[in-house]
Amino acid sequence: MTTINTASTIVVELPEAFDERWSRLPGIQVKGRRVTIDPAEYFFRFEAHTWLVADWDLVKAQLLEAEETTESAVEQLALDFIKQHGESTSDAARVLATAHEVYAYLFRTEHLAGLGLPQFTVDHLRMLREAATLMALNKVELDGRISNVGPCWFFPAATAVVFDLDDKTGGMLDEVYHGGWFNEHRRIEAIKAHAALGGRLVHGCQSVPDQSGGVVAPYGASMANFRADLAQFKAGWIEQVYAHRVNDAA
Repeated sequence: MTTINTASTIVVELPEAFDERWSRLPGIQVKGRRVTIDPAEYFFRFEAHTWLVADWDLVKAQLLEAEETTESAVEQLALDFIKQHGESTSDAARVLATAHEVYAYLFRTEHLAGLGLPQFTVDHLRMLREAATLMALNKVELDGRISNVGPCWFFPAATAVVFDLDDKTGGMLDEVYHGGWFNEHRRIEAIKAHAALGGRLVHGCQSVPDQSGGVVAPYGASMANFRADLAQFKAGWIEQVYAHRVNDAA
């Protein structure tokens, strides 16, 4: 079931232009660096109009270079930082602007050499940055209920529609997106960087074909309830995303 609460149109000017093909998805329009989202059309479920964020410059200055110790793991460093510096905001544009900073850092060009994927390009990194930025508007509550769900929850489906990717390439993007779980250096970077979005990145699946998506969830959120909620709606909403495919790229 789709649940939408009325909310104002979201407009943000980002540091770099987005691909205008994002406008293929309902409720989103892209003109250069300006992204406009109509929540009533864009989201499958939009119940929460506040997010937790921290200043990105503060994350860079105080957290990115911090080292974990035998007494304070990187997750604890991030949690302590969020407790001290996290702010609740109803400004979705601020969330998107912060997310863009986070993913410009996590998907920067220097990572290309270490991916082991010679076919993966700078353009693919840009696709990841854009999709992950929009993903930041998704939200999970502490009780595990998924309160906000947009098309970018289903990462391969959304990128296939927008960028005309075949299933193999879309899967490759998704593997790099959540590959930080398997590369410890990238995982540590991601934990620190996602403190700017008030939590940690969690994934609902263990492989590309499952396509259960990712979200920045607060520390302490019930993952059991999260998985149960996700299982109830994902198949129908994935189908709705793919319905906007322009070409049969698969």
